[in-house]
Amino acid sequence: MEFEIVTDSSCNLIEDMIDDFGLHILPLAFMVDGKEYQSYLKGQHTDLAQFYTMMRDGKVITTSLPNLADSEALMRGLLEQGRDVLYLGFSSGLSGTFEAIELLIGELAGQFPERKLFAVDTLAASGGEGLLIWHAVHRARAGASIDEVRTWVEGNKLNLAHWFTVDDLMFLFRGGRVSKTAAWAGTMLNIKPVMHVDDEGRLIPLEKVRGRKKSLHALVDHMEKAAVRPIGEQTVFITHGDCQEEAEYVADQVRERFGCANIVINYVDPVIGAHSGPGTMALFFLADKR
Repeated sequence: MEFEIVTDSSCNLIEDMIDDFGLHILPLAFMVDGKEYQSYLKGQHTDLAQFYTMMRDGKVITTSLPNLADSEALMRGLLEQGRDVLYLGFSSGLSGTFEAIELLIGELAGQFPERKLFAVDTLAASGGEGLLIWHAVHRARAGASIDEVRTWVEGNKLNLAHWFTVDDLMFLFRGGRVSKTAAWAGTMLNIKPVMHVDDEGRLIPLEKVRGRKKSLHALVDHMEKAAVRPIGEQTVFITHGDCQEEAEYVADQVRERFGCANIVINYVDPVIGAHSGPGTMALFFLADKR
């Protein structure tokens, strides 16, 4: 590519893909019982299954933004090498990450006026952010300029559909997404929320179904209603909170119903998973609208 793409660990791309694409990752931090960790560090494998084991064991987990000094050093280094930089960031509706990095980029742009340095709020999360980056990289590899890729992402980000469900409502309660009463009642009645990320980049509950299997089918039903045709030609992303077999089940449903051959499955990263919990399932695809 003729320019560099920088993004956050919240993109949830598999590590081999990050290496193949030559992406630069700003790792968000998470703390377990007061000890700080980072995921998607270059040259290091992240054991995400272990993270979800800690959650199930009741460990106290909090999250924070990328280290700004490290973020500045990474982007300054690229600019000093004469490279243009496109930053595709985690939804501002879910995190303060984009705002912080955008301010940093504004400062660097003043110091490197000869370079192109752009920031795009993807209004996306997890595999939704990752799938936008997947499309951006493929356009860049086909010869698109940094301006063209930036324009494509800005013009198509609200067509990147995110559909989520969770298995344990208590994690949503702890993250402030539902009330304690709703979480308790939903758990007792085996109610599962079906949610999406809206045009402001926020996670919004849209419907409720009874039972885990129905919630998984609901994700695929929404894909059938909204996905850009022909659906079978799309690349589809699925992310999960340490429930690989159920992720494979959703992938099989997508293959059987739409004929999709290119499906990428990966974990939900710790910063998002800390708020959604083990058993999170998410499906991402291009749609007529979110």
